[in-house]
Parts: sequence; C-alpha cells; structure tokens
Amino acid sequence: MTHEFKDIVAAYVLAKEKQIKAVLATVVDLDGSSYRKPGVRMLLLENGDMVGAVSGGCVEKDIARNAVSVFQDGKPKMMLYDGRYRLGCEGILYILIEDFDPSTSFIDAFTKCLDTRVDFNFKSSYRKEEGVFDTIGSTIEFKNDSYLVSKNSSEKSGTNNLHFEQRMQPCFKLMIFGAEHDAVQLCKYTALNGWEVTVVSGPLESKTIKNFPGATDFYAASPDSLELSKIDDQTAVVLMSHNFANDLKFLIELKDSTPAYIGLLGPAHRREKLLSQLIEYYPDVNEAFIDQIHGPAGLNIGAETPPEIAISILSEILSVVRDKKPILLREKQGGIHA
Repeated sequence: MTHEFKDIVAAYVLAKEKQIKAVLATVVDLDGSSYRKPGVRMLLLENGDMVGAVSGGCVEKDIARNAVSVFQDGKPKMMLYDGRYRLGCEGILYILIEDFDPSTSFIDAFTKCLDTRVDFNFKSSYRKEEGVFDTIGSTIEFKNDSYLVSKNSSEKSGTNNLHFEQRMQPCFKLMIFGAEHDAVQLCKYTALNGWEVTVVSGPLESKTIKNFPGATDFYAASPDSLELSKIDDQTAVVLMSHNFANDLKFLIELKDSTPAYIGLLGPAHRREKLLSQLIEYYPDVNEAFIDQIHGPAGLNIGAETPPEIAISILSEILSVVRDKKPILLREKQGGIHA
C-alpha cells in the first residue's frame, strides 16, 4: 500500500507545480467482497489524469464523475458503488472523495518517513451514505505530527461518523546481491510489482544502475563495506552472484540482520555447503536467521528462463511475507483475497 501512496504523492507534487488540482479517492469500507480492500487509493487530476486504481477498472469512471464537484468546491463527499449487479465481486464499496492539497511540511515529513523506513497512520472519518458532509476527511499521522489531507479536511468528528485507520509500513524492498542477466530480470519484475529494488554487485563489475531497469539503488562494493542497517522486516534478500565465495561473504555480512526473507540461487547441495561453512565460521549464528533462508529460492512452477525464475522467486517471497501456503486458487475455500 505504501508504494502506491508514494506514487500518489509524487504525482501530486508534479501537478501542484503546474497548478493542477488533485482529488484523492479512498475505499474506506466494504460490504461483501471486492477486487481490492479498504485502504486502496487513487489520485484524480483536474486534467483527467489518474494515478492508481481502487478496482480492476470498473469503478474509476464513476469516481471521476463524482469527483467533479470536489474539484469545483473542495467539499469532501461519500460515494457508494454497488457491484452486486455490475461486477463479479458482489460487494458495496464506500469511497471517500476529498480534495488533496497537503502542506509543504507534510511533503517534507513524508519524504523523511520513507527514507528512515518508519510506519505512519492514515486515518479517515466517513459515513456509510452518499452525500457531502462537513465532518468527513482524512489525516496522516507520523510519530510526532499530524497533517490534514487538505485545508478542507476536518478534524471534527460527526456523531454519525465512522472511522477507518490504516497502519502504513515502509515500502517493501528487495535487495539483489548479484549482477548477472538473471539479476536484471529479477530487478525488472520486482519493480513492476511496485517494490523498491537495491542491486549490489562486486567492486570489479562493469555494471551501473542503467543496466538494471527499475532499480532504486545500485552499489558496486565489497561485502564488508556495505551499510546494511536499513534491512528490516519489510526487506527481502536474494543472493545470486553465481560465485560461491561472494555469496558466502554476503551471507556472513547479513548474519546479524533480520530481513523477511533470504533466498539462495542454486541447487540444494550448494545451499547446504553455504550454510555449513557459515556455521563453521560463526557457530553461534542465530537460528532465526537460518530459518529465514530459502534455497533453492522460488516456487516449483516449472520455471526455466530468467523471467520465469524471477516470477518463481517473487511468488515465494510473497507467500512467505504474507504467510500463505501456495495452492491453486480453485482449491481455496472462502474469498480468494483473504
């Protein structure tokens, strides 16, 4: 969710420079089932452009029509979208539409929040009925400060208002240790998923960030010179340098970190050899760190080409991070997105 809101804020900043008004639409409640859940957002610009989506594409046109009045008078409103007869989702969406014009101080605080990788809260006050209401609107709270989404947002709480609160975690990040062709493909597919991507190559590699479409950061450095303090539970790591000694060095440097996932490229016997040498050098290495290591990285989906292998690895990362056992959706009981 955070990476989607990051894109929204970036688009708003560019629109603000061109004096183009912006409106934010947020799904704040749901009765039944839907393609996306409460907390998804999209930005609508007065020139007709849209950033993000709150459905598979069915609801956005209705939101654009409802947003016209918000562009004109800046007053927040509630929209209901009943998909039971128009969609296959059989749900009713409750959508808060409000002027999006946060302060410059919010932009500064948000940028700092992303850089330091800390949580923040998005809070919305809303009604489960259509119409314009003075007491609805959203605020964004960081550790010590709170910001209104716009000057027309309300800090008041109407007696009939409901409240939606969403904890926003740091943008999910993948760190790729390696710079071969398969690393390029993994970087590309990861970026398409909206994650931040850091690529780490050896100091003698003749590669730059230009060789990795979608990469956020690129470092050509020896393992012992890396700064790894920002690895957290919203970070996945894949070791794929195709060099056993380098992968072992990277694994040693990572041993005190706590990523959500560590993947090792290569067959099972290579994994066992890496772990055996790691434990030989550091017999007191934390068992929790060992448990996070997945090798060979990826799900068994028959992947053969580098793009297919990238899909396999990303699928495993998602299943681990979301704590889901991979199965065919046709065999799943209940909602497919639950």
